[in-house]
Amino acid sequence: MRADTAASPVPVAPAGLSRRARRFVEMNGIRVPQQGIRRHRDAWIEHGVPASEIDRAAAFQDRWGGLALPPAPFYEGGPRILDADCPEGSAAEGWSFPAGSCRVSMAYGFMIGPDGAFGIDAYHWTPLHASADGWVESLALADHAGRWARTVTRIKGKDVESLDLHGYEPVPEVQGLTDTWWRGKDSLIALYRGEAIGFDAPQCLEAHVYGGLDEWGLHGG
Repeated sequence: MRADTAASPVPVAPAGLSRRARRFVEMNGIRVPQQGIRRHRDAWIEHGVPASEIDRAAAFQDRWGGLALPPAPFYEGGPRILDADCPEGSAAEGWSFPAGSCRVSMAYGFMIGPDGAFGIDAYHWTPLHASADGWVESLALADHAGRWARTVTRIKGKDVESLDLHGYEPVPEVQGLTDTWWRGKDSLIALYRGEAIGFDAPQCLEAHVYGGLDEWGLHGG
């Protein structure tokens, strides 16, 4: 659906997501009307923004613009509504654009980087997932794991580094970069490293361990 057309409050999940993520978007998401960004194209080009970068932001808006999802379990809930805006950067450093406004006042924003990664612009740029799709997949997995786990354990700071991931395998659909998900015999582990790396603050490391999962709880998608 194009972001500059009327929106249905009940979203249709974009193609290419896992079944779990499609179900999460369509059952928990709301699509709110958006003005669209193509109307700013000429003005942005006059201010030096490359047309290719505007097209990239518009493609994001077509796919995700106006989608409101439940809060993430970290990063103060993540973007309130996925929504692109004017790209910023330079030819030397690369161009990024906002991925959506924050739910609360924060020291960083959510961005789509030069290579399409979804991340946070904190003390420095920190990519979390290889794409916005990966971010949405991670939200869906957290929602799924939270529903089916018998126990949820939160580990913070230096204790995160002591987690033993032997016998675990990465969950590929979240496209993890700084943040990753790991699947074990009867548990899932989410590692949130973004704030720790973005602010050079190891105390911000956090892991969520979802235990007591059966086969459906481990995969379910």
